[in-house]
Amino acid sequence: MVTMKLGSKPEIFVLEDLTWRCTTELESDVVVEVGEMSFYLHKFPLLSRSGVLQRMISEYQPPAAGGGMCTLQLDDIPGGAKAFELAAKFCYDVKIELNALNVVCLRCAAEYLRMTDDYAEGNLITQAESFLADVLANWKDSIKALETCEGVLPTAEDLHLVSRCITALASKACASDAAAPLLRSASIDKDALWNGIRSGDTASAAAAASGMDWWYEDVSFLSLPMFKRLIQAMEAKGMRAESIAGAIMFYAGRFLPGLKRNTSFSNALASYGADGGGGGGMSSRNITPRAASVSAPSEGDQRYFLEEIVALLPTKKGVASTKFLLGMLRTAMLLHGSPLCRENLERRIGAQLEDASLDDLLVPNLGYHVETLYDIDCVQRILDYFMSSTDGIGTGYTSPALAEDGGAGLGLPQGGTPSTSLSPITMVAKLMDGYLAEVAPDTNLKLPKFQALAAVVPDYARPVDDGMYRAIDIYLKSHPWLSESEREQLCRLMNCQKLSLEACTHAAQNERLPLRVVVQVLFFEQLRLRTSIAGWFFVSENAAGVDGARPHHGGAMVPKGGAAVAASTQAEADTDAEDDAPEGKETITDVKARVSELEKECKSMKQEIRRLGKPRRSWSLLTRKCGFGAKVQQGKPALPSSK
Repeated sequence: MVTMKLGSKPEIFVLEDLTWRCTTELESDVVVEVGEMSFYLHKFPLLSRSGVLQRMISEYQPPAAGGGMCTLQLDDIPGGAKAFELAAKFCYDVKIELNALNVVCLRCAAEYLRMTDDYAEGNLITQAESFLADVLANWKDSIKALETCEGVLPTAEDLHLVSRCITALASKACASDAAAPLLRSASIDKDALWNGIRSGDTASAAAAASGMDWWYEDVSFLSLPMFKRLIQAMEAKGMRAESIAGAIMFYAGRFLPGLKRNTSFSNALASYGADGGGGGGMSSRNITPRAASVSAPSEGDQRYFLEEIVALLPTKKGVASTKFLLGMLRTAMLLHGSPLCRENLERRIGAQLEDASLDDLLVPNLGYHVETLYDIDCVQRILDYFMSSTDGIGTGYTSPALAEDGGAGLGLPQGGTPSTSLSPITMVAKLMDGYLAEVAPDTNLKLPKFQALAAVVPDYARPVDDGMYRAIDIYLKSHPWLSESEREQLCRLMNCQKLSLEACTHAAQNERLPLRVVVQVLFFEQLRLRTSIAGWFFVSENAAGVDGARPHHGGAMVPKGGAAVAASTQAEADTDAEDDAPEGKETITDVKARVSELEKECKSMKQEIRRLGKPRRSWSLLTRKCGFGAKVQQGKPALPSSK
């Protein structure tokens, strides 16, 4: 901390019971009262330095009764008794020390007392201004000076001390922020890998990594109005949105207990006082935000603080973490924040929902009319914002037509998935499947609300529907009173064709599912088996060709989805058959064995369906309708017609 020493005489003041007395041989002839403190002084030192005291002494009228010393009241002097004490010592040329914690108050007091060079050369205003320039050249001292401005508003505003401190801080932070990427790149170049071995100074890398956030903690001690003005000044000077959002998140985390679970607001204030409590008087660093001005802030104060922080966040997507935004949303609901504030948070979360975690998404229902344990409506709005905030270009989405085409338009194999374009919506689909599974056990969750939430994410966003099947199964287990038609409606949310083998096995034995759904699962599983048989037999026919001629690809009747497998393996099978005929015979034998195994599996499935209680006749009708009447021959399996 920079300091400046003024005066040359030793200490001559003594404090006795709220009274400052001068220990010189001359008797005091004037009393200056500042609040509860009384200063017994002499007229001449005061007249020679202060224009206000000169005027007040000349205008003083003694009481009619006579007697008594000249008494002056200075209750409204900025900085109070502490500031006047320093000013009085300066008038007596007593040694004082200026520092970042008292220069602002002393400058305001000197202005109030009109201690200009018109009354004495090198007066207090000149000395304070000269030292203030040194203070503003240093980051730490500028922070302390800005904190002390709180106690002398609005005089500090009139003298532009607040704006000067803020400008100095914003300039230093922005200069560091602009240099941070250069430091990081320089550190990367210096620590470049040579043959897999990192060389360079790790301290430089650490310094570069902390280049953005070194000032976060310092500004977190400012009051909310000062913090807002500083952030706005940094934005005006072009600071990156990521750095500004980081400072705001750090600041909010210090004073909003809702961001940290199992913490009360009073505990947060207590910890703040323990961390930031400085010296007393003007050296107070425990200037808290507006909401922390009292030991137990009201709900309105906390709500005001939260809404101001939300409005202060940069609008750029991704600069504030989704975890932080969801924590702010929980706190806003707890404090019954304004609808505009909550909508702002929900839109921000929806724009980057793919970065959310399931635990943070479980927002408790804190409304006045609580029906469900978790706020389903809030999550539905967030999900709607996620779906509406995309335009299909570079946002992680693909059109349903592209999904049905299987990526052929992108040059991908048939049935392939463009992982880069589907990634965000696929992540959200997986997140919502987990969320549905978490809220499904709630018996108060109505079927229409469950269906509405599950239907927001389109079917093409889920490569596999196992997560949806799990959520539906949990809901059916927790709601056994659903009718058969309601169960069927619920099961329409999942695509039986996209269930894995494990999910199909579980669904075939799940008594909670409607029989129609079980039959559908088995139908698609058998269709998958028949497709596999067709693919294997297509290869075996070509491998066992008598004259070694390759058949025309267009004559093969292979169902959609198996064509890619058959086409990719045909060339290899033909080459092997030409080079080594005995290996082709062994392949035919293996295929026949596989066909036999698949037939046995199909028979076991039919027996399982009969065990579920449906009449045998209904099954035969169903199999005829689905095209399963023709038995698969061991030599040539019957293939479905390609329409």
